[in-house]
Amino acid sequence: MAENLVIVESPAKAKTIERYLGKKYKVTASMGHVRDLPKSQTGVNVENNYEPKYITIRGKGPLIKELKSAAKKANKIYLAADPDREGEAIAWHLAHILDIDLNSECRVVFNEITKDAIKESFKNPRKINMDLVDAQQARRILDRLVGYNISPLLWKKVKKGLSAGRVQSVAVKLIIDRENEIKAFKPEEYWSIESIFEQGKQSFDGSFYGINGKKKELKNKQEVDEILKQLKGNKFTVDKVKKTERKRNPALPFTTSSLQQEAARKLNFRARKTMMIAQQLYEGIDLGRKEGGITGLITYMRTDSTRVSDTAKKQAHSYIENKYGKEYIGPFRKSKQNDSSQDAHEAIRPTGVLRDPESIKSILSRDQFRLYKLIWERFVASQMAPAVMDTMTVTLKNEGIEFRSVGSKIKFKGFMTVYIEGSDDEQKKKDKWLPALEEGSTVSAKEITPNQHFTQPPPRYTEARLVKTLEEKGIGRPSTYAPTLDTIQRRGYVALDNRKFVPTELGEIVTSLLEEFFPEIINVEFTVKMEGDLDSIEDGNREWIEIIDQFYQGFDKRLQTAENEMQKIEIKDEPAGEDCEKCGHEMVYKMGRYGKFLACSNFPDCRNTKPILKEIGVTCPKCKKGNVVERKTKKRRVFYGCDQYPECEFISWDKPTGRNCPKCETMLVEKKAKSKSQVQCPSCDYKENMQ
Repeated sequence: MAENLVIVESPAKAKTIERYLGKKYKVTASMGHVRDLPKSQTGVNVENNYEPKYITIRGKGPLIKELKSAAKKANKIYLAADPDREGEAIAWHLAHILDIDLNSECRVVFNEITKDAIKESFKNPRKINMDLVDAQQARRILDRLVGYNISPLLWKKVKKGLSAGRVQSVAVKLIIDRENEIKAFKPEEYWSIESIFEQGKQSFDGSFYGINGKKKELKNKQEVDEILKQLKGNKFTVDKVKKTERKRNPALPFTTSSLQQEAARKLNFRARKTMMIAQQLYEGIDLGRKEGGITGLITYMRTDSTRVSDTAKKQAHSYIENKYGKEYIGPFRKSKQNDSSQDAHEAIRPTGVLRDPESIKSILSRDQFRLYKLIWERFVASQMAPAVMDTMTVTLKNEGIEFRSVGSKIKFKGFMTVYIEGSDDEQKKKDKWLPALEEGSTVSAKEITPNQHFTQPPPRYTEARLVKTLEEKGIGRPSTYAPTLDTIQRRGYVALDNRKFVPTELGEIVTSLLEEFFPEIINVEFTVKMEGDLDSIEDGNREWIEIIDQFYQGFDKRLQTAENEMQKIEIKDEPAGEDCEKCGHEMVYKMGRYGKFLACSNFPDCRNTKPILKEIGVTCPKCKKGNVVERKTKKRRVFYGCDQYPECEFISWDKPTGRNCPKCETMLVEKKAKSKSQVQCPSCDYKENMQ
């Protein structure tokens, strides 16, 4: 019989840990929280120091009974929930239910699920950290007071099913503010002059810089024409040649935020999907008996730290030396933390750097492999030597008119051999090298082309950009980003259009009301300060009751004002300009979880709904009768189909062009890629570049 009982959060972890600990340990799972505030009421007694009313979560009764039975038979109980505030709170709730002495050393934490890490953590159990518990309680109570008081008000004044929360309301406000910036943006004209220069058989690009060494901005065509008039002939003198060497350092290992951003850029993963797969990799994958059975492949995935243990660094350096050579080993860098970083545990990294992605590809699912490969490559690259770039800047002159050309090439790839960080910029210039030019020599301008440009508005937020902004501003914590993005979409406050957030009318109405009656809820500075207050509770510097009371006194007064003064708002449905084919009533636009759709105004007597179809001006290549329309899956992925569906089942993930292939007569489609989009034939090898 097992002498010790270990309680973790998930069954997947339980199997792995039990195998590492041996027969004297029985490991079971609590399946997350066992107690919480009731769903049917606020559950916070504001008259009695904000005392929370915890109840057993519905459906957890039989599980708790099993845990109590196992606890009675054990000599020692260890609580091994996740190593963060939430995990500490779960351990505290379990201690209450199982009558565990809070002064006993019953808490075990580990950053990775490997044999060495697990065994080491059980050598050093500790007491439950009540500062961590209080910080989690404060957040939970604060969010409950906000949500359970404002949400019913919004149901009454606007629409049922709405909600408000500290972090989600600020996120929606950021999206609305960006949309207002875009609407208010006035483009400004500016010009550039580009040239192709030749020296012998070699050619290179250059751009207008200024006059007599002073940089000049070109604001209109008149200024461009004046510059072109001053040029004499097409001969330019090489005035200066400047060669330099610069180093480029690798990106630091992943935090939760940077992982979500990079997975969005490189893998097209939504934040929620990234965290789900990362959880699987952390809890353990069955690698087979030869490889050690169920094994945790990465360290804990909720972290805002880029710190890496010295042991992991040494293993990485050894791997890099064997694989690439000693010159590829990077220095022992110190991690850089944000001011708001808790640095509770390490960055996200592989638990064993020798377990390279290709060696376990056949065992992992496609998505697990892709995310593990991303994490593994980022970590290995972070421990490698900087890349060395040769750069060359050439100044070319004609009658005082100055053009410049910049070239660069890789001298030593360093970390770039393994991994290069992605970018939110849609286009990045490729490295180019200039011919061997000498000062005083002459080159010819083959083409001089003036180009008109207009300044662009700030881009809408993608999931990656929004997560980055939330992190930079100190709003929320690693564990809150994915659920926040999910909530604001489910509530219909924002929608995704081409993977970019746009606010809905409902989102703008709710935000406007919150701005008027609860300005602190959507104030970035206030939200950041509150995160700092929660951190101070965790550090043992503030009492949680004091923080809650400080907030609630002003909040309660605003709540009473809003109850009396907030006007009821009726959101009228926008007419669609067509009648329902089933009952003849007018069709209207409705906002659902997946965006706008058409619905009958005679609801609930008539429940006819249909998607909004966007024609692309192409006749269906299959039935030759219908028109090809743009549709979207539930996950918002765009595809193309015939408007005569289900009679015609034509479908294409690529946009049909309406033109047939000159080789085989199949309709050509547009194939979009980040680097270069093309028109291709789906049946043969015909291709052409998009204009």
